Amino acid sequence: MLILAKEPVPGRVKTRLTPPYTPQEAALLAQAMLTDSLQAMLAAPAERRVLVLDGTPGPWVPPGIEVVPQGQGRLDERLAAAFGVCTGPVLLIGMDTPQVTPAVLAPALAEDAWQGCDAWFGPALDGGFWALGLAEPDPALLRGVPMDVPDTGALQRQRLTEAGLTVRDLPVLRDVDTAADARAVAAQAPHTRFATSLALLIQARPQ
Repeated sequence: MLILAKEPVPGRVKTRLTPPYTPQEAALLAQAMLTDSLQAMLAAPAERRVLVLDGTPGPWVPPGIEVVPQGQGRLDERLAAAFGVCTGPVLLIGMDTPQVTPAVLAPALAEDAWQGCDAWFGPALDGGFWALGLAEPDPALLRGVPMDVPDTGALQRQRLTEAGLTVRDLPVLRDVDTAADARAVAAQAPHTRFATSLALLIQARPQ
């Protein structure tokens, strides 16, 4: 299993949270959501757990996680590069869904996940996607798919089906990109580090 992520550095991550949050606060929220995602991966039944990182790993990387550098280029190229270093079935998620749990990931990580299935697809509420699993990781399935348009998810899924793959879907999740997303996801998953971090930031603000 892979997580594609950026090092939580102020000004480089979650810039759409600024404003209302400062770059430092946005980085704190990014670190919290990345931590939640890593913990979900640790608790999931994966044979290998890899953080594909843009940046330098810090103390927020827990034991049991292998760290490899991200490739260069656009997001589609970096995703393709991540799949390119894998063999066998692999599931990739991002760091933008701190509400993810082992139960949500379970269908794509079960022992029978790949019986009659070539790909798992996790659509995002904003039209993108939060998860992609491939029985045979082929970078060509991602290269050239536009990643910054409202129908990115539909285009990526279409790429899979046009390649003749049998695709199964994971639940729709909401990415945390904006302050409204942050509030909604924190309310949905109040047990997460992300929700706790957001609550502390809100409490610390002048009334």
